Amino acid sequence: MTVVVAGALANKPGQSGEAWVKLSWIRGLQRLGIDVWFVEQLADSMAQDDRAPAWFRSVTERFELADSAALLAGDESLVGPSLDELREVATEATLVNISGHLTLPRLFEAFRRRVLVDIDPGFTQFWHEAGLAGANVEGHDVYFTIGELIGTDDCPIPTVGIDWIPVRQPVVLDDWPLAAEGEAERFTTVATWRGPYGPVEVAGRTYGLKVHEFRKFIELPQRSEQRFEIALDIHPGDERDLAALRDHGWSVADPQRVAGDPDALRSYIQGSGAEFSAAQGMYVDTACGWFSDRTVRYLASGKPAVVQETGFSRLLPVGTGLIGFRTLDEAADAVADIGARYAEHSEAARRIAEDYFDSDRVLPSFCEQAGIA
Repeated sequence: MTVVVAGALANKPGQSGEAWVKLSWIRGLQRLGIDVWFVEQLADSMAQDDRAPAWFRSVTERFELADSAALLAGDESLVGPSLDELREVATEATLVNISGHLTLPRLFEAFRRRVLVDIDPGFTQFWHEAGLAGANVEGHDVYFTIGELIGTDDCPIPTVGIDWIPVRQPVVLDDWPLAAEGEAERFTTVATWRGPYGPVEVAGRTYGLKVHEFRKFIELPQRSEQRFEIALDIHPGDERDLAALRDHGWSVADPQRVAGDPDALRSYIQGSGAEFSAAQGMYVDTACGWFSDRTVRYLASGKPAVVQETGFSRLLPVGTGLIGFRTLDEAADAVADIGARYAEHSEAARRIAEDYFDSDRVLPSFCEQAGIA
């Protein structure tokens, strides 16, 4: 069986978190004995950016994917196999289309089977309901989402007549081993202050971004004995927010220094004591069950996580190793508890990754539901 994973890599040069999302799917499927290819469609806005093909080559070569990975610009292959070669592979392959990334008709339509994996729950469905082309939902045979509570009574995200199958973000545990190093009192995260999308307005309600949520917890370092650091991609126009973070005790690191390549990101996470992070307002306000792939990597490394509640406490064990919060007081209490019981929290964090996110557990069920033999 052959699977072609499609997703953004070269389109986001230097963003190792995005790289690890695709690598986890590719490497996890490979562990099941599947012949896995990777294809990326370069956006027009990146056509003249020399960083794009260089980043694509560096990541695919680092993970021994060079012979089965292609970067396309329209009908032209900038890196790897040609479009004609990919079309020949596609006739007997299943497309695993992360975020609906691949839209090139000549290739998309050649696949035996097409599977959408939605990793932006809420944005995808609201855009699709509004008829926006960027949702890239049409034309797939099976639909998965990491918004595990979409379709339940308490989640306002529309299904738009689609049976959205829940799937968790897989992690290859061999890539993210338990890490004993790191300072227990040092809480970190890696974030983009505003992210690639703007707020979504639906029926008079606005679903906001991470910046709107993080501001609610900016006082946390002043309420805690622990230290807090954020590797933050933030626009110069948000200098007031940057100054406010520092004034309230946050250490702000250069995201390119700590996450400019996949190995650097892994070292940063594994050198941390724990994670603290807020979530996109979309995920918080819809309680869709979204859970960060970044947080999964902290857990796998044995690093406890204190993260903003999105409904995931209905799906995952919380209280030890993983703690969700809604208020500043809850966040401060959670951080203090991790400091007081660090060894217990660390052991529990790894167990959660093993029991709920291990690619060897997540992907066999995914393949069965997706019709991948």
